[in-house]
Amino acid sequence: MLEGKSVIVTGAGRGIGRDIALMMASHGAKVVVNDLGAASDGAGADATPAQEVVNEIIAAGGEAVTNFGNVARPEDAKAMVEQSMDVFGGIDVIVNNAGILRDVIFHKMTEDDWDSVISVHLKGSFNMAQAVAPQFKMQASGCFINFTSTSGLIGNFGQANYSAAKMGIVGLSKSLALDMSRFNVRSNCIAPFAWSRLIGTIATKTEAEKARVERIKEMTPAKIAPLCVALADPTCDTTGQIFCIRNNEIFLMSQPRPIRSVHRSEGWTPQTVRDHALPAMKADFYDLDRSSDVFTWDPV
Repeated sequence: MLEGKSVIVTGAGRGIGRDIALMMASHGAKVVVNDLGAASDGAGADATPAQEVVNEIIAAGGEAVTNFGNVARPEDAKAMVEQSMDVFGGIDVIVNNAGILRDVIFHKMTEDDWDSVISVHLKGSFNMAQAVAPQFKMQASGCFINFTSTSGLIGNFGQANYSAAKMGIVGLSKSLALDMSRFNVRSNCIAPFAWSRLIGTIATKTEAEKARVERIKEMTPAKIAPLCVALADPTCDTTGQIFCIRNNEIFLMSQPRPIRSVHRSEGWTPQTVRDHALPAMKADFYDLDRSSDVFTWDPV
């Protein structure tokens, strides 16, 4: 599907990014494996994870190179694109997967907690898009695969920074799809579910609870990769969409559209808004849901 294509996967040293890089390579792509090797909060650096992924790709007969740049730095994003052009002779797909977490309840969140997460997720995705856009425009082709989250699309506790960044990526992805469509460039978002160590906190006292956790463990990072490869396929014309993957289920997520309106011919006052408009629409208000309130069934 991707023979001769060049792909940059950010945050590709572990987890979801690793499996995307491996599957892209297995379908013929030449891959720039980018990863700082930082901890989940962005601290530190380690070249080992990215190098191990590259070694695995090469051992399987594929082509790959490491990159240890920081997507939050525009010069590093530009260098990634230049590396792909220099080593592989082109660039066709950007997978904006790199991210960190600084989870904390909002009233305890620091400015650094906010800035760090926004810089990697949202600004990092912007930096990569801006670095490659001139090349995509010139060659009249290209593909962005951006990663959002149900923490932003639906909601979650203690993740104001992460949720804001991930919703910002939705807006960025749609803008890329709109602005770059005239150059045959596509852009889509994916909200992934995947097993993490946090799931280990779920109670497993009964056999039913143990069985449920085992089913959740099936949501491996490898389940995300097939959709990424399919979207990267140059014969795919899908653009401007938001998908969610939960084990063997792929969901097309809704995008904000009007669902109810009220009209007053003489216009509105604060009092009539309070006494008429808001009560009239209240039946259609959204609850303060989190992902687990919407996805209530075990993964299949």
